[in-house]
Amino acid sequence: MMISNLPSSVRIVEVGPRDGLQNEKQVVPADVKVELISRLADAGLKTIEATSFVSPKWVPQMGDNTEVLTRVLAQPAPGVAYPVLTPNLKGFEAALAAGAREVAVFGAASESFSQKNINCSIAESLERFRPVTEAARTAGVKVRGYISCVVGCPYEGAVAPHKVAEVAATLLEMGCYEISLGDTIGTGNPASVRRMLEAVMRSVPVDKLAGHYHDTYGMAAANVAASLDMGVAVFDASVGGLGGCPYAAGASGNVATEDLVWLLHGMGIATGIDLDRLVDTAAWISAQLGREPASRVARAVLAKRAQARSAN
Repeated sequence: MMISNLPSSVRIVEVGPRDGLQNEKQVVPADVKVELISRLADAGLKTIEATSFVSPKWVPQMGDNTEVLTRVLAQPAPGVAYPVLTPNLKGFEAALAAGAREVAVFGAASESFSQKNINCSIAESLERFRPVTEAARTAGVKVRGYISCVVGCPYEGAVAPHKVAEVAATLLEMGCYEISLGDTIGTGNPASVRRMLEAVMRSVPVDKLAGHYHDTYGMAAANVAASLDMGVAVFDASVGGLGGCPYAAGASGNVATEDLVWLLHGMGIATGIDLDRLVDTAAWISAQLGREPASRVARAVLAKRAQARSAN
């Protein structure tokens, strides 16, 4: 299932402040998180996942969720959405109290991953989401669905495409306006991603799908290109390549937002994002964490700037 015309524009969902920072071992202060979100909005990102309303016992890094979201929503950037992850009704209620207008729920296409990650089966996890989607509908809050391990699982290996399609169809039926398909451990390639998308698109319209590709094996950009060919026009990305799956050996983060923007702009696809400002943001947050950006594009642009300065 190939299309001849690429989308003229792509919406990028920035997941760095949540998915990127949640596994950091060092404590990232709320001030840094709020400034990161502000810098991302200044660079042109229109959807920025701000935080996660999960138990601080399980994800200590997100223990300041109410403070971060409240401060961000006190001075929101025009036209920017700030979704938050809410795995259960308790989390949803806390997010709603903090002012959230969009939330996300997170399932898996692998039974083993679901059990290891959230201690329940796929079916049980989906039933946990129903009260969340129903409460969100009543409150007029949008819900986005995530699916982990859409092509590979650290415990089971390859994941059957029809399993992904079943979960995606259920999330759509529950009321998710968009479903993000996550190659959580980064083992996907263009062929396996196409097979997965073909299966999912039989039950979910392509305009309700997003790609969420990790770069563990260096395939994220190739998988984005394959997804564009299939008609996908929304992609998740993480500034500076922040993040990674703690269950996958050697896993790097999501595709870096700068790498994705460089790819899309090179293909003549609009994103509304200022690449220079984005690179500055990647350099800034990486410095806050005491390391260089994982993004190849950020490193290249920064090196080119340094070379230009030394030549003058």
